[in-house]
Amino acid sequence: MAPRANWKGYLRLSLVTCPVALFPATSESEKVSFNQINKRTGNRIKYQRVDAETGEDVDNEDIIKGYKVDADTYIEVTKDELDNIALESNHTIDIDQFVPRDEIDDLYVVRPYYLVPDGKVGHDAYAVIRDTVKATDKVALARVVLTNREHVIALEARDKGLVGLLLRYPYEVRQSGEYFDGIQDVKITKDMLDLAKHIVDQKSGHFEPDNFEDHYEAALIDLINQKRAGRPVAKAKVKTEGNVINLMDALRQSLKGQTATASEAARQPPPAKKAGKAKKRVEGQREMLFALEGKGQKASAKAETKREAGKRPARATTRQKRAG
Repeated sequence: MAPRANWKGYLRLSLVTCPVALFPATSESEKVSFNQINKRTGNRIKYQRVDAETGEDVDNEDIIKGYKVDADTYIEVTKDELDNIALESNHTIDIDQFVPRDEIDDLYVVRPYYLVPDGKVGHDAYAVIRDTVKATDKVALARVVLTNREHVIALEARDKGLVGLLLRYPYEVRQSGEYFDGIQDVKITKDMLDLAKHIVDQKSGHFEPDNFEDHYEAALIDLINQKRAGRPVAKAKVKTEGNVINLMDALRQSLKGQTATASEAARQPPPAKKAGKAKKRVEGQREMLFALEGKGQKASAKAETKREAGKRPARATTRQKRAG
């Protein structure tokens, strides 16, 4: 299923305009998520919109926005009133300025989006804006309305398209002094710094996102698969960290451990090459859940679950069926 655009409208640089669509560049939908269920019945929990004072259910058409003035007082604001103050950026991303990318502090970046031409027309105008941004070696600052609020967005050229970085306003960024001013000034000796640099040298490499592994997500998938198969779940051993008595000794031990690990790795034979090209992008670890694999594997998984369920008490089977 194709991703759904978060916003559609027009991108404009002076008199050059083209229709565009804005798509989120990242996704967390592949992560394992949970529903809340009733422990006694196995049924899913349902939340209702109720009046805090009367306890009665409230229909959607009777719900409006309110700004809290004090404990019991709200200023009501209707949808029509909000529409009346709607800005032009509701429908247009209007480029206001070009600035160097390195002047944008990463603390201001909220999330990235892909900005692409919407439909078959406007590709020429899109290319003009994209190539202009690329040629200047800067990012274009513009405004866009998402979820009823106007945001600043920085557009930068990437591959054949444009990436939009949604930015925070200054009042949303907390000043580091509130947190860092209490950190003590400590003098580090040259020997300590040299040892630490040796550790860094041995751990140095290149940024390879494909090497990242979400260990917690993998553990969740393993836990779910074990429980669906009716296997007992072993308790994890509690790890204890020893107290650091001497910082210099800790650095030496760290360096010694790194050297031993590197020597062991050097003695290992090189891994055999696998046939075929590796996947360029992992679609998500949820595919490792046996209930989400191919059709034949799905049927086998269901059959296995059914056989395992027959071995368990009837109440547990009912709970599992309802929870699913």
